[in-house]
Amino acid sequence: MPTDQPRTLSVGFVPGVTPGKWVARWRERHPEVPLELRQHDDDALAALREGSDAVVFVRLPVDRAGLHLIPLYEEQPVAVMSRDNELSLYDEVPLEELEGTLLDVAECGGPKTAVEVAASGAGVVVLPMSLARLHARKDAVHRPVPGLPPTTIGIAWRMEDESDDVEEFIGIVRGRTAQSSRQPSQREAPRKSASQKAAAKKAAAGGAKGQKENRKPSPPGKAARPSGSRGKRR
Repeated sequence: MPTDQPRTLSVGFVPGVTPGKWVARWRERHPEVPLELRQHDDDALAALREGSDAVVFVRLPVDRAGLHLIPLYEEQPVAVMSRDNELSLYDEVPLEELEGTLLDVAECGGPKTAVEVAASGAGVVVLPMSLARLHARKDAVHRPVPGLPPTTIGIAWRMEDESDDVEEFIGIVRGRTAQSSRQPSQREAPRKSASQKAAAKKAAAGGAKGQKENRKPSPPGKAARPSGSRGKRR
């Protein structure tokens, strides 16, 4: 990769995201460029906009102004509740069964505290499954809620950031192989135009013809005679 790129790539992510596989691929392909992984609570975009992170994994929706953003995958919503809650008997909780029991995650102080409140039997909270697993407790369970829309995880970076390091990492996240021609580390020299290719082919053909003629052997059994000489008759 170009030597003028920053030697450290800072990657931020929100709770529930597990970027380990992409980080491992980066470190395997580019051990010369250290990758710094940073978890954020609610300020992932702030870290990106101020430049302390080069790319961040975020949970949509977010303010996209001035950003490139690619949706990556969806998260299943689940209801988190006390083990003693009657809703825990369901394999999948019908949406209508949540009426009158839902707690506001923000008012509870965030996902971790909300799970604690739900585990106490005070109500039910709905979270992405990744967050329910992250804050799992022995006195709480979670069940899928098919009637709720999923949340989406995406990767974002600044529009003005055109560094090869960022483009390389985005390519890894998008599944490009190490040999992909779209990766900055594998870019080839500019391709020749059609006219340049034709001229080069013609020149190569002419050179090959000249070499062939120079190497043409004399007919077998005939030796070259000196000019003006005649053989004697007997």
